Amino acid sequence: MNIRSLTRGDGVVIGAAVLLFIASFLDLYSLDGIPDEYDTPNFWSSGPALLGVVLAGLIGAALVVVSRGLPQPRKVAGLELGQFGVAFTVFAAWSALGNIFDPAGGANNVGDTTDGPDAGTGLILALIATLILAAVAVATPLVPALKAPLVGAPRPAAPQPYGAQPPQGGYGYPGAQGGQQPSFGGQPQQPYGAQPQQAQAPQQPAGDFSPFWFAVPVPRPLFAEDGSPTPIAELAPGTWYLAVEQRGTALVAQTQDGRRGVLQDTSGIQRG
Repeated sequence: MNIRSLTRGDGVVIGAAVLLFIASFLDLYSLDGIPDEYDTPNFWSSGPALLGVVLAGLIGAALVVVSRGLPQPRKVAGLELGQFGVAFTVFAAWSALGNIFDPAGGANNVGDTTDGPDAGTGLILALIATLILAAVAVATPLVPALKAPLVGAPRPAAPQPYGAQPPQGGYGYPGAQGGQQPSFGGQPQQPYGAQPQQAQAPQQPAGDFSPFWFAVPVPRPLFAEDGSPTPIAELAPGTWYLAVEQRGTALVAQTQDGRRGVLQDTSGIQRG
């Protein structure tokens, strides 16, 4: 799970889930005139309230956050995990609203009286938490401020020229294992200080373009250079990629495993 792919909206969802969990231990409803030593029940004493509000909200929040951190979307019955999560959060908010109107769950309708207990602190906080959960889960893909990365990508020490060695050990740099340097243009680079082989020297792109490291603010598809509409990879936030060529407003980028493709949406990218 890539933590750096989480958005600000995911951070709000996590905070609302924590508030909901705290609310589950507080009073479900309040009664006037009862002795101080009398303990009113909380969510964990009511099966319908626990399942319909607390667990539904927490499961929904977990699905939304986990789906955002996965490298590839996971689907269940044709729907992505995040969509299931949004549905759970909306259901939890709806259930909390129903419990606000009838905290006693119909017990106050027995006999001739309709008087019943009022909503307790826990139920009120649960309604607030689930409303935030549902609203942010729905709005995150639509609002740019919520789609922004929760944790920004670390900047490299200095912009690297095309074919030069990136800093070793830096997060997200496309390095190779066993001390071998990254592969640019399909050719492995020589160790520092060694004489490069002429046949392996990468071709510099024409024009005034200078290759640079960049990171994307949200997951972006990388398309094949031949114009195929099917993505060959997905660029993830929090990882640095090398832009090796510019084609109009698009960039030709290289992934950690040496694949090259066209990044069509370059809005909001962070340059190294």
